[in-house]
Amino acid sequence: MCQGVRQEVDGTRELAELALEVARTCGASYADVRIVRTEEERISVKNCLVSELSRNEDMGFGVRVLADGAWGFSSSSVLSEEEVRRVVAEAVEIAKASASLKLRDVTLAPEPPHTAEWTTPIAKDPFEVPLDEKIDLLTRTTEEALRTRRIKVAQAGMRFVREHKLFSNTEGSYIEQVLYFSGVGFTVFAVGHGDMQRRSFPSSFGGQYMSKGYELVEEVPLLENVGRISEEAVMLLKARQCPEATTDLILDGSQLALQIHESLGHPSELDRVLGTEASFAGTSFLTPDKLGRLKYASPIVDIVADSTVPGGLATAGYDDEGVEAQRWYLVREGTFVGYLTSRETAPVLGEPRSRGCMRADGWNRIPLIRMTNISLMPGDPTLDELINDTRDGIYMETNKSWSIDQRRINFQFATEIAWRIKKGRKVEVLKNPSYQGKTLEFWNSCDAICNEDHFVLWGIVNCGKGQPLQIARMSHGASPARFRRVKVGVAHAK
Repeated sequence: MCQGVRQEVDGTRELAELALEVARTCGASYADVRIVRTEEERISVKNCLVSELSRNEDMGFGVRVLADGAWGFSSSSVLSEEEVRRVVAEAVEIAKASASLKLRDVTLAPEPPHTAEWTTPIAKDPFEVPLDEKIDLLTRTTEEALRTRRIKVAQAGMRFVREHKLFSNTEGSYIEQVLYFSGVGFTVFAVGHGDMQRRSFPSSFGGQYMSKGYELVEEVPLLENVGRISEEAVMLLKARQCPEATTDLILDGSQLALQIHESLGHPSELDRVLGTEASFAGTSFLTPDKLGRLKYASPIVDIVADSTVPGGLATAGYDDEGVEAQRWYLVREGTFVGYLTSRETAPVLGEPRSRGCMRADGWNRIPLIRMTNISLMPGDPTLDELINDTRDGIYMETNKSWSIDQRRINFQFATEIAWRIKKGRKVEVLKNPSYQGKTLEFWNSCDAICNEDHFVLWGIVNCGKGQPLQIARMSHGASPARFRRVKVGVAHAK
């Protein structure tokens, strides 16, 4: 093991400083260290009975180094002087071994050193709210759902995370952040007439998630909507299948959030574009020659990446490379104009600075380019005005499933519920709705986006990437929008 660094360590800051000193002594040209402590609470209630109740804590550190122009990384859950020395030396050894296979030296875009503290603004710490109060709300929600005939299963849940991150690097940055997020929602299942249908609120796959405290739970009207959502699930049992057709399509904001995620968020990750993230979920059709030239969408479409927006799951003061949070356009007036970048990939485009998109799933993973909060900017009409302006179409709400190809071109989505629109009115509920298309054709067919009164920042907490797998969270803001001549009903149940 490398020698020549000081021997006494007291506390996490001293451990971080020691790691950087060891890295320099071992021959690293650059090093950063992250010490991460994560606390998580999950509560689930199914049919008035608690089905999950857990509270976990995890802590460790990861060290990333550049040596001989290549990356090395190592990590440990043991925070001691001896372990720091071992892990850093191992990271440097890995980097030097990797250098034997490098195509070129890693070059990092400059970032000024930052000394800062940043905490998610919250009104009420979710970890301080009595457990009985949380369970009572979830129990009452499922109890109310079961009052509706043919609702056989009702599930409700909450999730809270607090993450304390310390970042330091050999360029002089020292950043401490405390990040919170909360989630709440319910799902009901109706059974009858040889069918089963589900409805979720306020969105599918656990509900709504935001970088907020317990105030999010108090803001989401669970009890006020459980009756309506349960009735919709029952209505779907007798509803007609979504017909196969090519028609105008209106998507609600929560479904549009996932459309943004899959057909712009992932393909704009520059590591996918450059082929360094090809094995897990493919590359991207948004190659560098298209930057500033490609007509990605119709001229009314502006899509913004923003790691500063309040409430966003990817909102923080700094990313896991110590790059300050930013806001920029990915699509402006329909033209593709920006990528999600890191300090390593930004110079490939000739950009002077990273966009601050590097995040790791905990202390034992190396940072990757991950989506920040990506939002479709609102337009002018209300949803009622948009429906009134639609002569023949379908309105779809709440994601049920998704599929998209390896280059993010061909896609297919299904939603929980849809309504047929005739002469500007919703006239019929449809079940098992789905739609498909090609990314550029689809976004170029967008001719109306609802106004900011309908804009919601929808949270996604299950985005997978990398090998070994890393899960990241981010938000996508959207208002309902209309797309012309879309193929629907392509995957309904027979």
